[in-house]
Amino acid sequence: MSALTPQSDMPTPTTDKITQAAMETIYLCKFRVSMDGEWLCLRELDDISLTPDPEPTHEDPNYLMANERMNLMNMAKLSIKGLIESALNLGRTLDSDYAPLQQFFVVMEHCLKHGLKAKKTFLGQNKSFWGPLELVEKLVPEAAEITASVKDLPGLKTPVGRGRAWLRLALMQKKLSEYMKALINRKDLLSEFYEPNALMMEEEGAIIAGLLVGLNVIDANFCMKGEDLDSQVGVIDFSMYLKDGNSTKGSEGDGQITAILDQKNYVEELNRHLSATVNNLQAKVDALEKSNTKLTEEVSVTANHMMIITLQEEMERVKEESSYILESNRKVTKDRTADGHALTEARKQLKEETQLRLDVEKELEAQIGMRQEMELAMKMLEKDVCEKQDALVALRQQLDDLRALKHELSFKLQSSDMGVKQKSELNSRLEEKTNQMAATIKQLEQSEKDLVKQAKTLNSAANKLIQKHH
Repeated sequence: MSALTPQSDMPTPTTDKITQAAMETIYLCKFRVSMDGEWLCLRELDDISLTPDPEPTHEDPNYLMANERMNLMNMAKLSIKGLIESALNLGRTLDSDYAPLQQFFVVMEHCLKHGLKAKKTFLGQNKSFWGPLELVEKLVPEAAEITASVKDLPGLKTPVGRGRAWLRLALMQKKLSEYMKALINRKDLLSEFYEPNALMMEEEGAIIAGLLVGLNVIDANFCMKGEDLDSQVGVIDFSMYLKDGNSTKGSEGDGQITAILDQKNYVEELNRHLSATVNNLQAKVDALEKSNTKLTEEVSVTANHMMIITLQEEMERVKEESSYILESNRKVTKDRTADGHALTEARKQLKEETQLRLDVEKELEAQIGMRQEMELAMKMLEKDVCEKQDALVALRQQLDDLRALKHELSFKLQSSDMGVKQKSELNSRLEEKTNQMAATIKQLEQSEKDLVKQAKTLNSAANKLIQKHH
């Protein structure tokens, strides 16, 4: 560590210089961490004295808390500034493996833990910054989605892991500064979780919340499912912010190599994403075909079931009417035994009228049943047509996205000297899958036209039946 020097090698500074240096100093254990531009310089506390006047002793809790707040605020400044500059120079979406981003979350975790009150549980005392972060959804309704997502993650078992996941999701949403400002403005709620001289309760917390606005220019993408956020150890790596003359010499060459590797990783990730998208689309097409066949079978089964129910009802009605007619005939026979010839004619006429009435009722019931079946079939066909139209629109949009991604990929493949053969094979596979999807879409359009024709035929048949009935 080049900035560390023994006491015997350093000249004794003047009182004015000591006082000015103390204004930009933070304390870490037995070392003083001074701000030198955008770098940190470590010196032993015994090298110089801070001021000629008497100062509060280091045992004073308020004095120690003030030094800790200044320490964390300066570290947050360096972390945010370094993260923004490195991300802009990198020129791509950041992930969870990016070292400056990891250090930023470690610093934010220390800031949120500063001055936390200990919660007593049956397992002992517990300090967690997840409690204050849960308050944000009450202050900003947009944060409710993040809190719900964190609670639904299956791999998180501790409040610390949930708090870390919340910070990452808020950064992805580019609302971390807004949420922190809303939280800091409600010190009446924060007093339940923090001591009065904690960082979140003092001016340093508002300064850090203002600095977080600059992170809105960064695009980050995290995958929470496979990351173990519960057992991570949050240790600040000060070596990232210490001056090192040798490290700046090879920064240009390392930057070029890093840019090439990042471009390669980006192209590979894009290829994997594109393959996954194609597989998802193929699965959707298969599901649509299965649902179409299943719907056709359900329509036929429903029609047969309706016809059986209608016939059963007609049979019951005919039985009731025939029993009623037989009873009435018996009564008429008993009352008119004298007039046999008139009774015979009356019976014949009654049978003919009864038969005629039964025929008319059967025809009417059949027409009503057919009309209901046609209306049901029309509704189901219309619903099927709408669903297939929506599916076609979604498939066309996804096909357009695939073609755009294919063109972009082909353009990047032309500028890359590595993996030309593999990428050309992947491009040909993508073209084959695209052609297959286009053929599938044409088949779906043809099936949609057939369904529309069937719907029109059923509609015309229903209209004819209605006209015939009237």
